[in-house]
Amino acid sequence: MDKPKPNFDFKLMSFGYKFRDFFLPRMNTLKEAGIKPGFHVLDYGCGPGSYIIPLVELAGKSGKIYALDIHPLAIQRVQSIASKKQLRNVKTICSDCKTGLPDNSVDVVLLYDTFHVLNDPNGVLKELHRVLKTNGFLSFSDHHMKENEILSKVTNGGLFKLSRKGKRTYSFLKYE
Repeated sequence: MDKPKPNFDFKLMSFGYKFRDFFLPRMNTLKEAGIKPGFHVLDYGCGPGSYIIPLVELAGKSGKIYALDIHPLAIQRVQSIASKKQLRNVKTICSDCKTGLPDNSVDVVLLYDTFHVLNDPNGVLKELHRVLKTNGFLSFSDHHMKENEILSKVTNGGLFKLSRKGKRTYSFLKYE
């Protein structure tokens, strides 16, 4: 990702997301990702944690949620949510690319409204490919990009192929 937003910008963005989430609940988007109980999910570019609670609901207590962001305030916000709600299966990662997760350890990666600001999008796609399990999915959405741009940038490296297009997201299957 690019450098972290200044703290004021991050707080303003977080405030705006509260309105977005009220009118467009995050669960509606997540249903397209096919997350099931027991899944390990990486929310890459988690921001203020809008998806964390619905992710825990979908993955259940046997699942694991990894929330990654470059901004320390995002990590603090997710840690606060996890602490207040006593979510023991949420782990935060402060990084701009590398996850630190083992190979083939994640069932689904969420890459929502982040791709357009990445410094090294190909490096991020390689990292996401590495951590995804065989038959793992990359759930992708970026309202800053057009469909043809999304499809070409995600599939041109030969790491992912389009599996399905939903109302809000694109699902890409990991190529072996």
